[in-house]
Amino acid sequence: MAKYIVALDQGTTSSRSVIINESGEIIAINQQEFKQFFPQHSWVEHDPEEILQSQLSTLKETIQQAKIHPSEIVGIGITNQRETTIVWNKNTGKPIYNAIVWQDKRTADVCEQLKEKGLQNHVKKTTGLVIDSYFSATKINWILNNVKGARAQADNDNLLFGTVDTWLLWNLTNGKVHATDYSNASRTMLYDIKNLCWDTKLLNELAIPISMLPEVKPSSYHFGNFKLEECTIPIAGIAGDQQAALFGQACFNKGEAKNTYGTGCFMLMNTGENLEYSKNGLLTTIAWGIDNKIHYALEGSVFVAGSAIQWLRDGLQIINNAEESEILAKSITEENPVYVVPAFAGLGAPYWDMYARGAVFGLTRDTGKNHLIKATLDSLAYQTKDILEVMQKDSGVKLTSLKVDGGAAANNYLMQFQADILNAHVERPEIIETTIMGAAYLAGICVGLWKQEDILKRRKINNDFSPSLSEEKRKKMYSKWQKAVERTKNWID
Repeated sequence: MAKYIVALDQGTTSSRSVIINESGEIIAINQQEFKQFFPQHSWVEHDPEEILQSQLSTLKETIQQAKIHPSEIVGIGITNQRETTIVWNKNTGKPIYNAIVWQDKRTADVCEQLKEKGLQNHVKKTTGLVIDSYFSATKINWILNNVKGARAQADNDNLLFGTVDTWLLWNLTNGKVHATDYSNASRTMLYDIKNLCWDTKLLNELAIPISMLPEVKPSSYHFGNFKLEECTIPIAGIAGDQQAALFGQACFNKGEAKNTYGTGCFMLMNTGENLEYSKNGLLTTIAWGIDNKIHYALEGSVFVAGSAIQWLRDGLQIINNAEESEILAKSITEENPVYVVPAFAGLGAPYWDMYARGAVFGLTRDTGKNHLIKATLDSLAYQTKDILEVMQKDSGVKLTSLKVDGGAAANNYLMQFQADILNAHVERPEIIETTIMGAAYLAGICVGLWKQEDILKRRKINNDFSPSLSEEKRKKMYSKWQKAVERTKNWID
């Protein structure tokens, strides 16, 4: 009988289900977008029940499309948008509020209060993170303090918290399993990544009962079972989307790095079993837990990447689809005087400015939409260079090539510009769905379908982009980018 792995990829704008065969080939994929809610300025929410239904719906459709029987599915791997916060009543199974998305900025004032208490060093040393509204901790605190009756329910041990993986797992196991993996726990700003436990000091500071928090397990692990048409399928792998992509790119060795161009842009470098702290604004995070070992990574987070292209399409309505951006950007053959800094949700690494906002610089009377499109694509590459510069300083490793994946990695113009501005090779694999593959591999390894070395054997390169820009031009363009970034900082008082 044939054997298959299902990967559930629950992202910021859509849910996807994918079926992978024993050879590591994607044989069916289904995707469903869901609604984004913006109740107030800089607030971003999702409906947790819509997330669940979209995930279950794509799963059903994908199995039908692949024409396989559930009995042939040997394991499920879950990968998810990280930091997004869901709180639900464990008795009714109903969320008490919408999911507060990682991009949401409503808790900036709570973060300032934590900084005023001098907790920056404790947060960095314990969690590997910086104090920022990006992470789950202050979002949980906001829900408990602002949703009617939430605090009383929490005090009576009736509430559960989870990142999206935990919410899916709890529902897929009919409320039997309340757990997460090391990679997702490390993104909450509540987890001690060295001692591998929830940090009581931070829980007390934010008045979060420990009873709300999930158990933390390895990333490749039998979490529980999903019943489908009388078949019992093990849920055998969980990892946050960026860590799953690092695993899917086979960055198993210290110093290997990848960049994912998704809604945001995320660069991770494997630092092995050593916990290394950044001196330059990067995060220290858990990459994964496997074979009784914890692997760590340095991470740089760019909040707005693919969502900037979505902005061109939906906000400005100057492109019809993402693919069109490549054609129009290539039409500008001379040096582009326009710079777009897409700090729509503040600036992430290495700046960490919650109060920065997006801006366009260099407009003249002859500026057209194509200049704006090209500058928006270029901003993804510039932000990646910002992170790579400090990652090399922190790690002492000079990268000669960068492994790339995610939707925007399919854009040849962007990948060539990325190689040019980095002065490094950009290596795009044949399968750019490395987040999905990472989740599938973690599950497949757990159920004995694959071994870790199989991933390296299967990895094939689609294109290797070589730098072709002069050093003088590279420095001049990057200098202008840095000047533009400086002018967006601290825009909100």
